[in-house]
Amino acid sequence: MAEQHEGPRAVPDTPGARTSGHRSTGRRPLRERHVDQTVEVAVPVRTAYNQWTQFKSFPRFSAVVRDVEQVRPTVTAWTLGYGPLRRRFAVEILEQDPDAYLAWRGLEQRPWHRGEVEFRPTESGGTAITVRVLLEPRGAARILTRSSRAARLTTRLVHGELTRFKRFMEGLGQEGGAWRGTIRNGRVQHDRPEPPRSRVARWPVG
Repeated sequence: MAEQHEGPRAVPDTPGARTSGHRSTGRRPLRERHVDQTVEVAVPVRTAYNQWTQFKSFPRFSAVVRDVEQVRPTVTAWTLGYGPLRRRFAVEILEQDPDAYLAWRGLEQRPWHRGEVEFRPTESGGTAITVRVLLEPRGAARILTRSSRAARLTTRLVHGELTRFKRFMEGLGQEGGAWRGTIRNGRVQHDRPEPPRSRVARWPVG
């Protein structure tokens, strides 16, 4: 089992509050977590964040992600695979702040999980990316997930995926796309509120 990454890493802020530039946004962090891994990527925060939001590009560097499908604006379906084995499950994005933070929850029945990823600038001009995952299994799977072996396997997977993203991102040097929207409580926030719909039927003229 690989140990925690001991290379250069940023120390996350105290859980409970996060500051990005001149913004300060309260949130409910994963105070209890099975996985907490950080990797430093030698690209600016905006570049790293923009590429991360291109979920369909994950199979290009991931060892386990085979496909990502956009189901709804805040829901994606992920297909993971190792050898001949395949597993598909949906993920809902609950919170998303450009260049700073993204939180999600799994919509599968079991095992169930929540996660978050933070993007923080480093003194060298790069980005510290921290991923935290909390496994909350239901039913018989709860016993297995509570074991230290399951936590170690999940840690190894997350650490490996972060390392591969680092190599992929530094090889590109720039993002291949971006989604700059904000999500609150599972809803995309629009810059301008949509006007109320009229209840009066409008008939074609002419």
